[in-house]
Amino acid sequence: MPLPRFDRLPAERREHILGVARRHFAEHGAEGASYNKIIEAAEVSKTAAYHYFDGREDLLTAVLDGVLDRLLDALGPWDPARDEEDFGARFTAGCAALAAHLRDHPEDLALADAAIGRSDGSLWLDWFGALVTDGRRLGMIRTDVDHALMVSVTAAVVRAADAWAVALMTSGSLEGLPEGAPPDQLWRLLRGLWGAAATPAPGQEPNDAH
Repeated sequence: MPLPRFDRLPAERREHILGVARRHFAEHGAEGASYNKIIEAAEVSKTAAYHYFDGREDLLTAVLDGVLDRLLDALGPWDPARDEEDFGARFTAGCAALAAHLRDHPEDLALADAAIGRSDGSLWLDWFGALVTDGRRLGMIRTDVDHALMVSVTAAVVRAADAWAVALMTSGSLEGLPEGAPPDQLWRLLRGLWGAAATPAPGQEPNDAH
């Protein structure tokens, strides 16, 4: 996390430094960007930089925390749905908002996986944990698969679908698809994943997967 002296900088100066760092990390990768080049581009002396951050990893953590916060803001909180129709509408709206954010913020798209992974994914998975719990309450999501595994797989599918949808948007390929095609395909994919219990593997009792 940034050192106290960084937090005392004016908000515009803090955002400038983090914005420069975000661009470098997005362009060169979370592991490949040069700390010296970042602080030079941000017009921060080496002496001042070490008053703001403990080093490159500290700056990277601050950038990725910001990315994750914006992804979660785009999704919005998950509140229990009234019924299956409300669940589907709310889920589709959240995914559409996330895809729109990633389309409009390519740096966040480039760093999204790193942001989720570096935070151990807990905040990200909390959102999908609430969704899976609610879906099971409504009888929409199978219960023969471990809850944590279902949460992780659901989150991974949504991230992959959002990256795919954004790639279509930026390339213009989305124009050739029916309106609402990406959300519809994601919903069908997840409903298949969430559907009826599969036949147990040989030697496994039906309830062993809980």
